[in-house]
Amino acid sequence: MMKDRLRHDLTSLMGLPGLSGHEDRVRRAIAAELDRIGLSHRTDRLGNLIATVAGDPASPSVMVFTHMDQLGFVVRKVEADGLIRVERLGGVAERAMAAQAVLCCVGEGRDVPGVILNKAHHATTPEEKYRVLKTPEIVIDTGHGSRQAVEAAGIRIGTPVVYMPQVMPLAGDRIAGTSVDDRAGCAAQLELARSLTDRESGPTVHLVWTVQEEFNLRGAQVAAQVLRPDIAIQIDLMLATDTPDMADRGEMTLGGGPGISLYSFHGRGTLNGVLPHPAMVRLMEDSAATLNLPLQRSAQVGVLTDLSYVQLVGDGVASIDVGFPMRASHSALEVCDLDDLVGLVRLLDEAVARIGPDFPLNRDEVPA
Repeated sequence: MMKDRLRHDLTSLMGLPGLSGHEDRVRRAIAAELDRIGLSHRTDRLGNLIATVAGDPASPSVMVFTHMDQLGFVVRKVEADGLIRVERLGGVAERAMAAQAVLCCVGEGRDVPGVILNKAHHATTPEEKYRVLKTPEIVIDTGHGSRQAVEAAGIRIGTPVVYMPQVMPLAGDRIAGTSVDDRAGCAAQLELARSLTDRESGPTVHLVWTVQEEFNLRGAQVAAQVLRPDIAIQIDLMLATDTPDMADRGEMTLGGGPGISLYSFHGRGTLNGVLPHPAMVRLMEDSAATLNLPLQRSAQVGVLTDLSYVQLVGDGVASIDVGFPMRASHSALEVCDLDDLVGLVRLLDEAVARIGPDFPLNRDEVPA
């Protein structure tokens, strides 16, 4: 039953475009589901969607969050011949761009499909064959043939562009498609919301679907500054390392269950990362053991999440990154396993239920 709901929610959300700063369609879809669940919600000025499940005021408050947005492009210029030039938004894998289908997001029912042109192979020189084009060099063809026609279709400077939304069922319960990062997290958090509405006790939990994570981690920080949680649990992908190109990066396997991050560090640009609070590590380990659930571990350089800034709010927040294994991150087609999402929801449900008035926020009180 849970797996069927996760499949439905994930499939539906992956079909919606939601570039950073343009998450409105995704937010409205999640809000509509919260209405069906019977959970009240609100949206802040930046676009974060927040639902609070009130609980024991003597217990630490918890913020569980995941991001709605996806990476993509923004229109920079429309040429006279109608070809479109763009800038990337977020960590676009430029070697994955060639010949991809895209969607120019003009408005619901008015979006315009296009393709990132790839130079004809017959005309490609030996020097060009092995060179990856950078985003400012690519052009998108929508078929219109002139700037006037493109603009008449609603495309102009600033129009958001994403990879064409796709969902591709693979063998077993694996799914490939666009924006698995982090619509899978959004689906898992919706399932957690369903469980929390039926509980009889527990801490206050703020469920937040955040914006602009792919644009330098902006949304969650705003929500945390208002909510001032004692504990933060961030849901996102964990880099699967069970393919030849990733084998030396760790021991995170697709289908091997949910995971926790013990160390993340961007290592470039924003020199930020997360070293989780020891009480949160113990909480996840104990919860997994109680459920007899495998719990995978990750330690990565090159990874950065919203939690990097949320942990610094107020007096500091006891924090941990929890997630699901995913292959081909930031590609046009990413891959996850529904069984990992089921395990993730079970882990989160158990962990939240264990947080009571005696939960050790002081690191000196955490058993060695």
